[in-house]
Amino acid sequence: MTLAPPPSSRVQLTEDGKLRHFLSVEHVSRSLLEEILDTAASFVDVGGRAIKKVPLLRGKTVVNLFFESSTRTRSTFELAAKRLSADVLNLDISKSATSKGETLLDTLRNLEAMAADMFVVRHQDSGAPFFIANEVTPQVAVINAGDGRHAHPTQAMLDMYTIRHYKGGFAGLRVAIVGDILHSRVARSQAHALNALGAAEVRLIGPRTLLPVDAEGLGVTVFTDMAQGLKDVDVVIMLRLQKERMDSALLPSEGEFFRLYGLTNEKLRHAKPDAIVMHPGPINRGVEIASEVADGPRSVILNQVTFGIAVRMAVMSMAISGQESSQNPEQGGEHGR
Repeated sequence: MTLAPPPSSRVQLTEDGKLRHFLSVEHVSRSLLEEILDTAASFVDVGGRAIKKVPLLRGKTVVNLFFESSTRTRSTFELAAKRLSADVLNLDISKSATSKGETLLDTLRNLEAMAADMFVVRHQDSGAPFFIANEVTPQVAVINAGDGRHAHPTQAMLDMYTIRHYKGGFAGLRVAIVGDILHSRVARSQAHALNALGAAEVRLIGPRTLLPVDAEGLGVTVFTDMAQGLKDVDVVIMLRLQKERMDSALLPSEGEFFRLYGLTNEKLRHAKPDAIVMHPGPINRGVEIASEVADGPRSVILNQVTFGIAVRMAVMSMAISGQESSQNPEQGGEHGR
């Protein structure tokens, strides 16, 4: 089943342009994306405090609604909600009533009856979070934690935060996204975000069998040769081979893929000397990236995870604030502490 997302993301915003849901970075203004990054910056130091909490979502209930398995995304959303002082419910779909035949809408209605304020949704079907956002009661915010091959907006934004942190901004930057582009919702969201934030060039690098047919429509330059694609780039983002989503015919072998597209120190020499290396995780060492690179001085992979908590805190607090401002316009929807 595929639940096609709507052509625009108007459902994400309040009438005055504040974040209400966060479903996709597509059609979101540069100023709003920068506001997410700026808000995240104010949360980065929370993890280093003796008491790792701020009271912005005190009294709110956040439900993690994951129809696909996840470690980093689910854990960082849970930590983000708890650091905002929210109550968190992790719904185990494999043991929930949906596995017994209950429809998604009935599950949502029951959760709404428990006075949930936010659903964080990961789903195998593209468009599912949009469907949920259109069906929930107006006071419930919906955050897309990854849907099918379509989008992973918070991952894209934590990647944007990481790039801005290390490179100071996006003007003039060349960014290469390498690997299984075809099955990657992360790559799509990254490309949209990079273009919106003003990167000079976004490159997609991979074998033709793992490049989407609509790649040119993403505002990118496509390469099938690793050396050419990495030449003089400032940022290299490696992607996991999503074998669970692909036909085996798309890939000759993992060894052959690593030989041609796996990131090694030798291949990294084509990038700028100060280029950083990123990966959304989980990493398959010796398949898309060598350990010498993943653990090397140019890798910022673990920093992405740390920044991800702050970015998800920002998105969650802004969405709740937008919901409150749409319900109570006189409050103005401020999310400052």
